[in-house]
Amino acid sequence: MEQLISLIGRHGYLLVFVTVLAESLGLPVPAALALVAGGAAAASGVLSLSRLVVLAVLGMIIGDSLLFVLGRYMGWGLLGLLCKVSVNPETCILRSAESFYKRGKTTLLVAKFVPGINTMAPPLAGSMKMRPDLFLRLDLVGAFLYATVYLGVGFLFRDFLASLVHGFQTAGRAVEGVVLIAVMVYAAYRIWLYRKHAGDRIVPRVQVEELARKLASEQGKERILLMDVRSHGYYDPGAARIKGSIRLEPNNLAEELKTLPKDKDIYVYCT
Repeated sequence: MEQLISLIGRHGYLLVFVTVLAESLGLPVPAALALVAGGAAAASGVLSLSRLVVLAVLGMIIGDSLLFVLGRYMGWGLLGLLCKVSVNPETCILRSAESFYKRGKTTLLVAKFVPGINTMAPPLAGSMKMRPDLFLRLDLVGAFLYATVYLGVGFLFRDFLASLVHGFQTAGRAVEGVVLIAVMVYAAYRIWLYRKHAGDRIVPRVQVEELARKLASEQGKERILLMDVRSHGYYDPGAARIKGSIRLEPNNLAEELKTLPKDKDIYVYCT
């Protein structure tokens, strides 16, 4: 912690701004840790707390606004790209969309505090065609809350954090060994999950024209069941649907699957 505070003290506000901006753009950097260290530096008189708040909020707004605009025009493609680091990209997107469905637009107020949702929320809001002025207002409040909470923790508990880090330094190699083992176990777990879900990544697809021909045939009308599985935010009860299709609720999949007929070929479509 002392080294991080010293680093922030030397490079000042730029390091905090860049770290927060990078996390907002989806890069795996510890913005929360940088904010805590920045708050501790402010408590030491090295930096101005008010300037840190302004720069942190500005960094988040710039990054979030860029993802919002890209999400508005790239839609599902961008969401899938951001979820590539996830074991299951479809689950990653679905979890974020479900959060919007349950909490509405207020998801943006707490999104920064929730791993996985923090990067997905802005492009998801853009793909759902949220009004830009509404997005900026909610995102501004959420960014301010995130910045003040972590800067405040660093500012108020500087001495405690310094003593905690000193204790880890005293433990020396024992702590390094524990951390190394934890990293190796986590890496092995992620590899196991990846291999377990590798088969799920291969999704059979059919061309629209081919399906249309099947549906037009007499046998196809009897054998084919077409299902709409769009996530919340992309679907509502009044939304237009392909003629003859029925709705399958993706967030209640286990129960929905029990109702499906066993004697039909089932085709699904999403956003």
